[in-house]
Amino acid sequence: MVDRAYRLFLPQVRDTSVVFASPHSGADYPPALLSRTVLDRMAIRSSEDAFVDRLFDLGPVVGAPLLVATAPRAWIDLNRAADELDPALIEGVRRNGHNPRILSGLGVVPRVVAGGRAIYRGKLDLEEARARVREVWQPYHDRLHTLLAESHAAFGEAVLIDCHSMPHEAIESLGGRGLRPEVVLGDRFGAAAGGDVMDRVEAAFTAAGLRVARNAPFAGAFVTQHYGRPSRRQHVVQVEIDRALYMDEAAIRPHSGFAAFKRVIDAAVADIAAIGRREIPLAAE
Repeated sequence: MVDRAYRLFLPQVRDTSVVFASPHSGADYPPALLSRTVLDRMAIRSSEDAFVDRLFDLGPVVGAPLLVATAPRAWIDLNRAADELDPALIEGVRRNGHNPRILSGLGVVPRVVAGGRAIYRGKLDLEEARARVREVWQPYHDRLHTLLAESHAAFGEAVLIDCHSMPHEAIESLGGRGLRPEVVLGDRFGAAAGGDVMDRVEAAFTAAGLRVARNAPFAGAFVTQHYGRPSRRQHVVQVEIDRALYMDEAAIRPHSGFAAFKRVIDAAVADIAAIGRREIPLAAE
């Protein structure tokens, strides 16, 4: 299923409550963005979760829907609230409270890409920002809401795996001794997913041979906060994967180890899908 805001891949038989989604892997850069940005075509892609949709494409094969953004994060950030508008970028927006994401230029319509590099010279019109929310953000979230409601209706629960990638330097910046994590799972410190769900997601990646950490340096943003309701049996786990494991970050292309790493993720995806096939419902936490 294709909408201008997303692609939806459905299984032949949907037999798990798990839903996979990739809000930042969109790579259809609108001419309106490319003609106005001060960045080159490589720099504008630096915030993109490139190839994450490919890493998780086994989802529909093992019974779970996969929702993939088409628009790039530099155009609109689907992991932000619709009202996280940046007054430093958008004309007519008033500063309202202290929002670290907006202050850093990472609102729903981003002002910067990775490294704090400005996307535009000057400001955008408020109506243009609202149009992006209306035409891209809203359809994506309408579909995500529907997928979770369908899981809840069919299985009594919904488990959303929100799929992302992280720059290798984000892991290097952790410092300390010992081996650094290759996957970071975020559940907002237990607020977005039941402990049993989080344990089983972590076990899936660990069984696949990956080092896993929780909530540091990424605990989850809007999607995790908004949709994670474990007391209502709706669980969200954000997954961040070290990009260096499967891609050349500077060139933004898969490296020679991509196929082998994809098989590692396939094993984890199959195990995660199995979480949603339990005969005994998850206890609310």
